[in-house]
Amino acid sequence: MTKHLEVFVIILAAASASAQTIPFDSDRWEISARESKIEDYLGRQSLTIKGGQAILKVSNFTNGIVEFDIAFGADRGFMGGIWRWQDGRNYEEFYLRPHQSGKPDANQYTPVFNGTSAWQLYHGSGYGVAIDYEFDEWMRVKIVVSGKSAEMYIKDMSTPLLFTGDLKRTVAAGRVGVSAGNFAAAHFSNFSFAVADNPTLKGKAETREPVRAGTIMSWWVSNTFKEKSLENKFSLGRPDKEDLTWRKMDCEPSGIVNFARLSEIQDDKNTVFAKVMVLSRIEQVKKLSFGYSDRVKVYLNDRLIYGGDNGYGSRDFRFLGTIGYFDEVYLSLKPGKNRVLLAVSESFGGWGVQARFDDLDGIEIEQ
Repeated sequence: MTKHLEVFVIILAAASASAQTIPFDSDRWEISARESKIEDYLGRQSLTIKGGQAILKVSNFTNGIVEFDIAFGADRGFMGGIWRWQDGRNYEEFYLRPHQSGKPDANQYTPVFNGTSAWQLYHGSGYGVAIDYEFDEWMRVKIVVSGKSAEMYIKDMSTPLLFTGDLKRTVAAGRVGVSAGNFAAAHFSNFSFAVADNPTLKGKAETREPVRAGTIMSWWVSNTFKEKSLENKFSLGRPDKEDLTWRKMDCEPSGIVNFARLSEIQDDKNTVFAKVMVLSRIEQVKKLSFGYSDRVKVYLNDRLIYGGDNGYGSRDFRFLGTIGYFDEVYLSLKPGKNRVLLAVSESFGGWGVQARFDDLDGIEIEQ
């Protein structure tokens, strides 16, 4: 055997050794779900799961490949794969939406921070793509992860369906697994994963335009508090602010700030203040365009000037509540410092805000 052939055999053996197929009846799985069972489905042994996760107890996965077969009906559901799982409230996820088959949001990449999935913040190109599903048949799914990027394959294992060039969570080793939401059960079989240092990705991230001048790129964010504490609160006094603590949060390159990175919702404390100081040279009115999820109250110099609801289903039964620059408020600025406070409340689907001024003439944003 030549030296080059020996090296090739060694590399091939190492790659093969890293690929592991784990039957779902193995004790290596940790299953936490409302419903789960091992059963024969469509001619093979499978895991049927609803309302939870199945996570490999030992799977030190940073980069590599996760593969499985999945089957489901046409009912509304959310089911797919998980990687870099730190605990039940922090991981990366790619799931399928059977009821959106053929539509642009037939699937979704989303990070989960502190128990909050963020699909309302991360939507559109790079986060989901149209595909027609085969119902009540086995379909192969493959997720290839490398650093801050990943590509997803469904049915066709040679051409990536979706490329995501900006995984939101920190690159860190974690577990792998599968999940299914509370609405419909999913069936999984032939699960395998392979660890690799830098797997080659076929896709490339789209070039995104830089944010516009005037975009607020950092906020001072308060600790969490109960949304009800602001009911009929048309002005803020010292008692409303004296127990607040503040931490600075930089926005993502898109201008979005995801509060779930910083805070967890507990004991009905589902609201934070996002604060920015605006220095105005003169008395003037400035338009602030913004987007939020799910609800907001805007205070200027401690006086309430705007309230809105952008939550899922809040405007009609088809309304998703995805974030965008859909709202605007006109700030009557006084000369000197002006405090802008956005109280942003969350129910589910993404907890964040983005905001920008049309122009910065005569003002300065304290970042």
